[in-house]
Amino acid sequence: MSSPETLSTFQFFQRFPNEEAARKHFEDCRWGNQPVCGHCGSVDVVEVKDHKPMPYRCKACRKHFSVRTGTVLSESRLPLQKWLLAIYMLTSARKGIPSTQMARELGVTQKTAWFLAQRIRETWLKDRDDHMDGQMQVDETYVGGREKNKHASKKLNAGRGAVGKTAVVGVRDENGEVRAVVVENTKASTLERFVRDHCRTGATIVTNTHGGYIGLEGAGYRHIRINHSAGEYIRDMAHTNGIESFWSLLKRGYIGIYHYMGAKHLHRYVKKFSFRHNTAKIGTMNFIDLTISRMAEKRLTYKGLINA
Repeated sequence: MSSPETLSTFQFFQRFPNEEAARKHFEDCRWGNQPVCGHCGSVDVVEVKDHKPMPYRCKACRKHFSVRTGTVLSESRLPLQKWLLAIYMLTSARKGIPSTQMARELGVTQKTAWFLAQRIRETWLKDRDDHMDGQMQVDETYVGGREKNKHASKKLNAGRGAVGKTAVVGVRDENGEVRAVVVENTKASTLERFVRDHCRTGATIVTNTHGGYIGLEGAGYRHIRINHSAGEYIRDMAHTNGIESFWSLLKRGYIGIYHYMGAKHLHRYVKKFSFRHNTAKIGTMNFIDLTISRMAEKRLTYKGLINA
């Protein structure tokens, strides 16, 4: 199997040397050869001379629109070339890129870069709505800083381990696809609901011996429990090494790149890592195009983001 197509920074600017090239690429990804009104969905549109106030006008609803209308790019003043470069940077950095570095590369403030990155991650939130089948690995982890490293005013003084951290549960199938979500806790009802939402009834679920998985057999699944505390890590080719490897990548991004992921925004970072993991073999340009195609109806305002 050939390796996925990569795109160097030099090649990126060769392909998108200016704003016009970036605009045309956004339009090709979203519309193909036929512009579609972002307000009413009509294709009865005309191109506006000088592209002012916007490149297109709809004859049906008589409103002006652009490729940004009705997408996560709505009302953004950043050039489309910078949007493309931001997507490229998030694509090419497997463990992610901090907003401080993105700000330097794009020539914007850290606040702008952070908001830009969160809007791009917003497009990656939705998983496929089908149920996974076969033999699947399910595991839970906790994301957050260690209590002993926190400032005295931030410590909960309630113990160690998972205290003060946010729970995340994930599943990995035989083909390597990962789905992971932030959960409120790791109780049996929560973990069983996650399995029901993502795994087909009757499938084989491989987990550790966490008590939250105790009811999976009663819920209609074949359940294999790997006892790590007894030194068991694989049984008849059944293991949880794959999903644990994904947690390792997520935490390397947390520790080495972002240093902090707020609980209310953690779901976007988790989805970023799972989406990037699942599309690692499609190549840089295909990933950029896929991201653009998912931007419709993904409006996210700064006020909505910080008040979430």
